[in-house]
Amino acid sequence: MNVYLDNASTTFPKPKAVSEAMYNFLINIGGNPGRSNHDNALETNRLLLEARESIASFFNFNKMENVIFTSNITSSLNILINGILKKGDHVITSSMEHNSVIRPLYSLKENNIIELDIISADSFGFISPADIENKIKENTKLVVITHASNVFGSIQPIREIGEVCKKHNIFFVIDSAQSAGVLNIDFKDFNLSALAFTGHKSLFGPQGTGGFIINDDLNSICSPYALGGTGSLSYSLTQPDFLPDKFESGTLNMPGICGLLEGIKFIKNEGLNTIYEKNSYLRSYLVEELHNINNVILYDSIEKADSYTSCVSFNIKGLDTSELSYLLDSDYNIKNRSGLHCSPLAHKTIGTYPSGTVRLSISYFNTKDEIDYAISSINNIIKSI
Repeated sequence: MNVYLDNASTTFPKPKAVSEAMYNFLINIGGNPGRSNHDNALETNRLLLEARESIASFFNFNKMENVIFTSNITSSLNILINGILKKGDHVITSSMEHNSVIRPLYSLKENNIIELDIISADSFGFISPADIENKIKENTKLVVITHASNVFGSIQPIREIGEVCKKHNIFFVIDSAQSAGVLNIDFKDFNLSALAFTGHKSLFGPQGTGGFIINDDLNSICSPYALGGTGSLSYSLTQPDFLPDKFESGTLNMPGICGLLEGIKFIKNEGLNTIYEKNSYLRSYLVEELHNINNVILYDSIEKADSYTSCVSFNIKGLDTSELSYLLDSDYNIKNRSGLHCSPLAHKTIGTYPSGTVRLSISYFNTKDEIDYAISSINNIIKSI
C-alpha cells in the first residue's frame, strides 16, 4: 500500500477537475486577463472574475475586487505585513506561527521598525484571547495569528480574538493555510481585516496559487509590495490605487487560478461540513489508536479533541524523529513529514525542539484502510526496535 499522509504540506491527490481545468486553459484558452480584447483574453478575464467571486463567497466577503491573487500564502503575508506596518508600530502574534509570519515580523523588529510581542500558547498549542488583550498598547496596530497550527493542528479561538481587535480598533489578519477548505471561515463574523490563503492545501488547488482578501479600512493604509504592469492606467507612471490592480502587478498564474477555482467548486459540491466530519473522524480514529500503543508520544489534548485539524504530531520513545520518518516512508510507503515544519517556536512551546516531530496529516481523499495500515506500520516499527 502507498499512503499519502503529508496533506498539511500540500494535498494529494487533487480532484480530477483541477488538472482538467488547468489543461483546458493551456490548450484552449491561454489568454492574459486585462491585457487584450480578443476572445481568448476575454474568456480568461471571465474565468478570473469567476474565481474572485467564488473565493469572496467562500469566505463570506461581499466585494470580489478585494480578492487579491498571489503566488502563495507566504507572498500574501509578506505583502500585508510589510504594507501595513510603519516605524513605531506594535504587533502581537503567537508562538504557534509558521515562519511565513514570524520571519517578516522578526526582520522588522531586528531593523528597529516595529515592536513585537509573541504570545505563548499553552502546552497543547492553544492561545488565550485574554493574553492578547493584555499585551495591547497605544501603538498596537496589528494582530496576526494562524487559524490552526501546521504542526499540532490546534485551532485558535479566532472569533474571540477578532472581538478583542474590534474592541480596541486594531487590524486583524489571519493565516488560513491549515484551515481554509476544512473549517468554516466567515470574514465578517470573525471581524477580520484581511485573510491570507493558499491554494495548494485544503482548497485542493495547484501549487503556486494563493492570495488574500482585504477589507476597505485596511486597504486604505496598506501599501503595495511590488509595482508594475496591471493592464490598467498604462499611461500613468504611478501604480493604480484601486483594487485588485493595486496589489496585482504582472501576469497572474491563470492555469493555477483555473485549477483553484475547480478545487473550491469541489469543496462546495461535497460540502465543507462533510469534508470536516470525514477528516475529523479519521484523525480521531488515528489518535485513539496511537494512544493505545506503548512508547508512542502524542502531542494533543484529549479534552480538546474537537479543537484540532487533521494534523497529528508524534514521536516514538527511543527512536530518532528523522529515522522514524525514514522508516515509515522507505519500509511502508507512508508519506509523512519530520522535523520542525517551519514552525520552531511552536516546537519550543510544546517541548519538541530541536528534534521536532513526525507529522501525519489527513485529507478528504484518505480512507480508514489507509489509517489502519499506518497504525499497523507504526506498531511494527516499535516491535522492531
